[in-house]
Amino acid sequence: MSDFFWVIQRLNWLAVLDIALVSLIFFVALLLVRATQAVPLLRGLLVLGVISVLLSGAAQLPTFNLVMRTALPALLVAIPVIFQPELRRALERLGRFNEMLITARKSELEVMVRKISDAAQRLAARRHGALIVIERDTGLQAIIETGVPLDAELTPELLLTIFDPHTPLHDGGVIIRQGRVAAAGCVLPLTNSAPADVRIGLRHRAGIGVTEGTDAIAVIVSEERGSISIAHNGRLIRHIEPGQLQSALIALAQPSLQKATARLPDFLRPESERGVS
Repeated sequence: MSDFFWVIQRLNWLAVLDIALVSLIFFVALLLVRATQAVPLLRGLLVLGVISVLLSGAAQLPTFNLVMRTALPALLVAIPVIFQPELRRALERLGRFNEMLITARKSELEVMVRKISDAAQRLAARRHGALIVIERDTGLQAIIETGVPLDAELTPELLLTIFDPHTPLHDGGVIIRQGRVAAAGCVLPLTNSAPADVRIGLRHRAGIGVTEGTDAIAVIVSEERGSISIAHNGRLIRHIEPGQLQSALIALAQPSLQKATARLPDFLRPESERGVS
């Protein structure tokens, strides 16, 4: 116990960083060889190493110790040869790590958008009004606190239930955070600007309002017309065709497309820019 406290007292931030880096190297190495043919070989080398250490410490075996000291350099040279396919595969994985992250994020985005699109189309067919807000980089915690917290798995059936006219939460907005339904029945701020069409209702004004000061995306389903609109950057894109809704949400939600308006689908551009290449 005294040795333990002696070590703790002499720890500093450099020692902690050193330990963390070594642990990270071992963790990444084990992660890369997981589920490969290298695992049994590593297990065998580990068992051999433990046996060698125990034998060397338990008895004075000069010949055995000499053989081990002689074999160790040869073993270090042989390891890259033995694990050549696994090492090459590990280096390839490291090279594709960023690509894997982007693919995973894109896959999650597509799943979320597909569920929201499915729900919006079914709500529009039933003429059930809805307001679905997708939180992005700008947090919407203040708005979430005005509603009923759910933290539920996002499914089309859940959205259909929430926006059913016979449920108490159908009048408010739903906030989607990281692919989950964070809250329902939320009170959203109305836009202060005068809309181009004065006939739009409070649901559309709220969709525009929540996107004026944030990077959120709002999907609005009209109760009277059964049409679908998208609010983004304080502007309203009305009458989105059901077949275009999913591609529109993906285009608006991807940061790389956000920075280049010219790459957006034509029906998502401002009216003054449509038809301009």
